[in-house]
Amino acid sequence: MPDLPPPQDAAEAALFAECWDAVLSYADLCTSGAGTARQLADEAFTSGMRELRAAQSAVRGRTSRLPMIPQLLTSVRETAAGWESAGNGHRLDPDLRLWLNSEAAARYTGPPLGRPIALRGLRDMSAGDATLLWLAEVEALPLPTVARRLGLDPLTTAAELDQVRVLFHDRCHRAHRDTPLDAECRSYARLLDAVTRSPGAEAPEDLSRHLATCVPCAEAAACLRLHGGGIPAALAGGVIGWGALAYLERRRRAADARLGVGAPRGPGARADDEANHGRVLRRSLLAAAGLLSAVALGVSLMPFGTSDDDAGGRDDQKPIAAPDTPEPTPAPSRSSRSAAPATTRTLPVSPTPKPDPTRRASRPPSRKPSATPSRAPGPSAPPTCQVSYHLDDEWSDGFQASLHVTTDESLSGWRIAWTFPDGQRIAQMWDATPHQDGSAVTAEAKSYNSAVPAHGTIAFGFVGKRDGGNGAPSGFSLNGAPCATG
Repeated sequence: MPDLPPPQDAAEAALFAECWDAVLSYADLCTSGAGTARQLADEAFTSGMRELRAAQSAVRGRTSRLPMIPQLLTSVRETAAGWESAGNGHRLDPDLRLWLNSEAAARYTGPPLGRPIALRGLRDMSAGDATLLWLAEVEALPLPTVARRLGLDPLTTAAELDQVRVLFHDRCHRAHRDTPLDAECRSYARLLDAVTRSPGAEAPEDLSRHLATCVPCAEAAACLRLHGGGIPAALAGGVIGWGALAYLERRRRAADARLGVGAPRGPGARADDEANHGRVLRRSLLAAAGLLSAVALGVSLMPFGTSDDDAGGRDDQKPIAAPDTPEPTPAPSRSSRSAAPATTRTLPVSPTPKPDPTRRASRPPSRKPSATPSRAPGPSAPPTCQVSYHLDDEWSDGFQASLHVTTDESLSGWRIAWTFPDGQRIAQMWDATPHQDGSAVTAEAKSYNSAVPAHGTIAFGFVGKRDGGNGAPSGFSLNGAPCATG
């Protein structure tokens, strides 16, 4: 951890450790390598903790501020922006650099009434309520753990969390009404509040059409929806912006590891891994993610507008691992979602096409057959990899998906290719580097997950765009060899 004045007591020491884990996780998303991630995390954690201590020593109640973890994550984003301004942007993730120079990033430093609604709503809550909401929804801590950290009664924490969700809805509704809106948007404000407050209410047709074309109101709908599991993505997207879905994915993986779900590593191993720039830790988590069941994977993902209880698969990463998102929610803007919650589903993947034996038999034999039989693997050779493709969430013009590829052989590097059937396009990918040429997509390993043991699992996810259909991809291959699908 960075060089800071020692914690004032045991409780603050525990908070330091918890916050450092979150900061390092987000810093790793923002940078191009594990060593650089540690440097970004050190700088952001140090500056963020000093600001928090200064705020605590000032007169209380004069200014609203975020809870500790989201404030430190904001410090990571601001430190990354400082690197970009100082000419050190080459140390950051290329997609983050594009985002930092876009209008989306400018919202976080622009006029207060133009900032994300979820950010304003969270700031408008008391420190205790905001911390409870963030720890339970974004950090995915079990309620007994949250109760112990905040000194709450474990028997009443669930009911208190429900009340805090309603409070968050009210604060976001007020922030939406305070936002400069045109007459049409203002006319839908009360209807939007009523529809998102009730679990069984359906959006009228005119409101649905409005949400499909109005970015501010669609963003408000994502923050206001009490049911459907959209609060985590709304909070993460509103506070940290870029990489929200991927950060959510990682925090759920970390929560699973703490609960012992496919992750036998302990805190001591984690400390050793961080000293080694985090590479061993990330490989361990990646391999552990492949052992999770489809249901556990679905629970770990928090895409926009979907429920934690949705069945379906999801793997690490982003890691991404998501925002989606995500997920999570580049994270994609929640304004692109429809008001109705999406449903996670697993699509069957079309098997890799095999040559027609009839056609092969009809071909004339070669005049000069080779004296040495070819050893190149043919269609009858058993595949050495297995692919599982999961559609985790989709909306009107986009979707979020995850891939798990199990290899029979150990790898020192990997490249996975497939073909989209409906012209889908990759918008953001975590735990892999995407390349796309038309409908053909290739995902290459990152530096920290390039080594995969025999029978290990490669896991990554992405957010995509679509104009119409969203069929499952086909023709999967690993390093040029076809993979079985299922």
